[in-house]
Amino acid sequence: MNIQTRTENPGEDRADTLTAKLTECDREAIHHIAAVQSFGGLIAADAQGRVTNASANVADLLGLEDVPAPGTALSAIFAAPALERLTQALASLAEADALERRFGVDLTGAGTTFDCAVHISGGLSIIEFEPHAAHDFADHISMIVPVIAKLEQATSVAALCDTAARLVRQMMGYDRVMVYRFHQDESGEVIAEDLADGQEPFKGLRYPAADIPQQARTLFRRNRFRIIADMDSDAAAIMPALGPDAQPLDLSMSMLRSHSPMHLAYMRNMGVGASLAIAIVRHDRLWGMISCHHRSARLPPYSLRTVAELLSQTFSLMLDRILVARAEQLRERARQLNDQLVLRLAGEVTLADSLPMIEELLRGTIAHDGVSLFVGGDFRASGDTPDEAEFRTIAPLLASTLGDATHASSRLADQIPAAAAFAERAAGALVLPLSRGTRDSLVLWRRPGLHTITWAGDPAKAAAAPGERLQPRASFAAWAETVRGRSDDWTAEECEIAARLRRTLIEVILRMSEEAARESVRAAEKQDLLIAELNHRVRNILGLIRALVSQSAHEALSVPGFAAVLGGRIAALAAAQDNITAKNWGPASLAKLFEAELAPYCDGSLHPRFRLLGDDVLVNPDAYTILALVVHELSTNSAKYGSLSAHAGAVEVRLSRTAFGDLAIAWREAGGPPVSAPLRQGFGSTIITRTIPHNLLGKADVRYNVTGLEADFIVPARFIAGAGRGRIAPRINSAQPPPTESMTDQPAQVLVVEDSIIIALDTEENLKRLGVANVRLESSVTGALAAIAQDPPEFAIIDFNLGGESSEPIAAALREAGVRFVLATGYAEAADEFERMGASAVLRKPYGMTEIERLLINA
Repeated sequence: MNIQTRTENPGEDRADTLTAKLTECDREAIHHIAAVQSFGGLIAADAQGRVTNASANVADLLGLEDVPAPGTALSAIFAAPALERLTQALASLAEADALERRFGVDLTGAGTTFDCAVHISGGLSIIEFEPHAAHDFADHISMIVPVIAKLEQATSVAALCDTAARLVRQMMGYDRVMVYRFHQDESGEVIAEDLADGQEPFKGLRYPAADIPQQARTLFRRNRFRIIADMDSDAAAIMPALGPDAQPLDLSMSMLRSHSPMHLAYMRNMGVGASLAIAIVRHDRLWGMISCHHRSARLPPYSLRTVAELLSQTFSLMLDRILVARAEQLRERARQLNDQLVLRLAGEVTLADSLPMIEELLRGTIAHDGVSLFVGGDFRASGDTPDEAEFRTIAPLLASTLGDATHASSRLADQIPAAAAFAERAAGALVLPLSRGTRDSLVLWRRPGLHTITWAGDPAKAAAAPGERLQPRASFAAWAETVRGRSDDWTAEECEIAARLRRTLIEVILRMSEEAARESVRAAEKQDLLIAELNHRVRNILGLIRALVSQSAHEALSVPGFAAVLGGRIAALAAAQDNITAKNWGPASLAKLFEAELAPYCDGSLHPRFRLLGDDVLVNPDAYTILALVVHELSTNSAKYGSLSAHAGAVEVRLSRTAFGDLAIAWREAGGPPVSAPLRQGFGSTIITRTIPHNLLGKADVRYNVTGLEADFIVPARFIAGAGRGRIAPRINSAQPPPTESMTDQPAQVLVVEDSIIIALDTEENLKRLGVANVRLESSVTGALAAIAQDPPEFAIIDFNLGGESSEPIAAALREAGVRFVLATGYAEAADEFERMGASAVLRKPYGMTEIERLLINA
């Protein structure tokens, strides 16, 4: 055997060397070849049963005077019984690419029988026929059962392939039958072979992917059977060459389709006179082929070819059964590994410190020379691996370059060039990402080695240089390629075990890693859900605010009045949101809600302005927002028209539970001016009387007694999450009223740093209404620092989060300049952070003129 060698350059891209992305063969329209092999004939007919195309040999095959011209009725060509059988066959076609066969059909009534195949192509009925092997037909049919029985005895892929090669050669009589399996790079390898005496064996040889062009692979998935009866026979042209739509006839599903001159030359260069190929398709992918070669012309009868095709279908079923059984064994091994890992990692030890145990369990499952583990910033390694500095260099690229799934490479430097720095000791990598989009990963390494691939001829001859016409290879002598700088390939079974191991380790990380690491993993996994939930809640609150704007407009007598009413309602919603989010969107204290709403109306005297009685309860978020609006309207109405509008007036609120567990809220006003029912019901009154019944299916009873408003509400028990802070003792609320001090000492110059122009302009307008003469607006750290250096303000309001910038440099500059400032934020937490930055107060968003006024008094 003539062995040639080549050493691959470690920096060379092997895929580019062996296979061009799109060869000339890939572009050839082999299904529009407009000719059939001469051993059979083809007639295409339209829906009216009239000929549109016919092969040039139809007249000779059927004994006609001439080739049927377009427009000829099929009834003028075929005998009535034959035409009826063909029509029934066409009617039986159940789906696209379906094919129906009829054997022993006397097409013309002259006593000569044919084997026929019919299918639909581009709306035309395609009828193909060839002489029937009448004497051997029964023998061919009788082969089916024993052939299937022999295939069913195989228990491994190797045994199945050997059996199939032997059976096909025994049936079909070819000199050589090969079972050819495709690799991931689409090259193929002969894994089983049965051949006549004197034939050189091809078993173990590899064929480049370009030997089977892409469009031929696509055709094989649709039409899995291809025969060439005689490489040197002239094809019979289809007349006319174009169909009724002025396009070539699509022969994708044809059994007689002629073949590309390039392919015929390729086969003749191999010394092949006739061939037969049967595709092996698994899960709609080409798994391999059964390929038959003969040194001279050979045409097995159509009935025998049909038995071979049935054998290939049985082969595919048996192959799937074996592979499924092997996959189940693999899953069982993976389950055992999973159970062992979970059991061994059940203690308090961190995942990083568990590397020796993980490697011990893997040693008998996936062959490797070293392992690296990077979790939460901790690096561990064992065996032949990159050192810590080298790994930290490639760690950020693992997820971004290779993706979030398990990735196998025999030379990682092909995907990540930085890996070339340690390729001499760790070339191949099996990467198991342990969290989405981060550096956390487990990597199994393999040392580089020398590998020899024996090709059937130089694989570089399978591609042509740009602008060159590709010529078929003339040499198929064994051609050995020596590859350096690559590790052994990771098998599909090893990759499957690794994928399952990855899932197990992710589960372990979620269960036992430090809280920060667990939250990082969970945040990545729950991101879509959180975005959807946030979108839902934002839309709800925007819808509610829009309704408040619309309904509040009906009550307003002036623009300032409208702003005050609407601002109060939005502030009530914001306060409710703070209470809810403080508990991670959990139940919040109802007593705290009443205290927050009624606090501004307490004058600080010994006389109790309001009292809370009963047991506090925790209310679910959905109901809490509703109650916030109701309590706000009760409070503002009392301050405008009820008991809180008079110095001696008071409000008493009692919380209790009914016999059914529902929450009862009793609101009682006393000491105010005489009360009468309103002449018309405004939006505020509507909120009080209808919101709880409508949204919560509870009850609301409001009575306008002359001595004071009385209201009773029932909130169903399903909205109550539990007890609050316990019994509420009768007391004067400790909150203070809105400041009424003089504003004569207010600052004359205020700096507002806010990245939202709408909020900034609103704050500027409120400051000017309060008498501030000079307001400067800035939206960035750079602008704010320049303003402070140029002309330090007397007071500043700083947005805590300026988009992608931190406000800390601004706070530091203000502290250094001795300027008092407050931080504005929508966050309900991080009070310690504000204090650390030196802010004198926190201004909760949304805020308005009242909140700003309180801050200015102490400025």
